[in-house]
Amino acid sequence: MPAGAHALAHALRARHGDAVQAILLYGSCYRRGDDRDGLVDLYLLVDGYRSLHGTGLAALVNRLLPPNVYLLETRIGERVLRAKYAVLSLDALERGTSRRAFHSYFWGRFAQPTALLYARTDAIAARVRAALAEAVATFVARAVPMLPDEFDARMLWQHGLVLSYRAELRAERAESVHALYAAAPAHYASLTRAALARMPSVATSVGSAEAGRYRVQLPAAVRLRGRLGWGGRRALGKTLSVLRLAKGVFTFRGGPDYILWKIQRHSGVAVDASPRARRHPLLAAWGVVWRLYRRRAFR
Repeated sequence: MPAGAHALAHALRARHGDAVQAILLYGSCYRRGDDRDGLVDLYLLVDGYRSLHGTGLAALVNRLLPPNVYLLETRIGERVLRAKYAVLSLDALERGTSRRAFHSYFWGRFAQPTALLYARTDAIAARVRAALAEAVATFVARAVPMLPDEFDARMLWQHGLVLSYRAELRAERAESVHALYAAAPAHYASLTRAALARMPSVATSVGSAEAGRYRVQLPAAVRLRGRLGWGGRRALGKTLSVLRLAKGVFTFRGGPDYILWKIQRHSGVAVDASPRARRHPLLAAWGVVWRLYRRRAFR
């Protein structure tokens, strides 16, 4: 757990008051337990967008294309902590992690390690934990049809994470995604056992439970639907990612520079934003995106 995580959660509660239902911590700073490099990733779960934004445009776009993303800064002694926090209603979290959710934007994220920093009540905490468990079950159910007949937890998560990242305009290379599993193999193995136990008609253990290997026998039609589903997610996700980036220009202070830094950090491809791009990001961004695409920043 990063040292400043609870200080950031306290700052969020002070900023948004009674609208806050829960606060989640995820991402690279959480996995490393270090908040000194980069921005801490938080999700702010709210009871409704109007309670946070009022009745203006921000509430509308947060509902139509969640989440809105903002910058948070607070101090611990002489140190400045920075986080980007995404605003999402608890209802939207439950919908986005359920088996009914087509795109992987939410269930792909929240199947990964996530910490509950704050919940207003025990009942809200239980709802959040149930949604996180459902995200894992949904992720596994969507990944299994894309695997060979026999697989292990490593194959499931590495391949599933690559698929979910490619369903967005994200700059993660395959080896970086594979490192996510390598950071916590026992954790992912435990999640795999629990999720596949809910799918007894699909998967059976091969050998002892400790061996961690599974076998599936899926009809060809199920595998075809799986391939078509991921193709659809990839096509839809690219469009939604561009729209979310455009929206972030208005909600996230220093958005263009942060986005380019993030792309360079994960892909190794550096592109400078001109003064014109910073002044008029929506008009100039398309040329920057095209240069990044041609240099294979997006895989």
